[in-house]
Amino acid sequence: MAWKDVVSVSEKRSVFYSEMDSFIGPITLVGTNQGVCMLQYGSAEHSLPLVKTWLKKKNLKVDLLQQNNEALQTVVTQLEEYFSGERNTFDVEIDLYGTKFQRLVWEALNAIPYGQTKSYKQVALEIGAPKAVRAIGAANNQNPLPIILPCHRVVGSNGAMVGYGGGLRKKEQLLVLEGALQKVSS
Repeated sequence: MAWKDVVSVSEKRSVFYSEMDSFIGPITLVGTNQGVCMLQYGSAEHSLPLVKTWLKKKNLKVDLLQQNNEALQTVVTQLEEYFSGERNTFDVEIDLYGTKFQRLVWEALNAIPYGQTKSYKQVALEIGAPKAVRAIGAANNQNPLPIILPCHRVVGSNGAMVGYGGGLRKKEQLLVLEGALQKVSS
């Protein structure tokens, strides 16, 4: 997966989106010419207002937010392969927007192997910030690319499933898919 450092967000960017269905529900993907920058749980109709708010918050000047399925097809294909159990890592261009600390946390998430989990405390220790457990949780919450940067693999110190932007049910489904959790009946 290629990580690109954003030098300037003052230039206008073309931003586009695509929508896909999955066993955990619809997913809206957002990308720039640099790579995928956001994955939002929900249909485009539901997600686009949230995407526009996020773009504004990140001070991204956008020419036009338009649907472009072709531009995000590689990401859709890799997510479909992941959901069908054929893929356990992603190899897509990403265009991340976050603080230096958030990006450090997101890189640590990306290093958690498929089918394994780590606690917030373990992630804090790995990035050299042992007292930053809550900050790790906050950075996880701001992860714009769940699944691709697998924040669902971070659990509480006792192994409990805590906090997930897509809801604990989706987190559980993803961990069951990866074999990191036994299926829990509803």
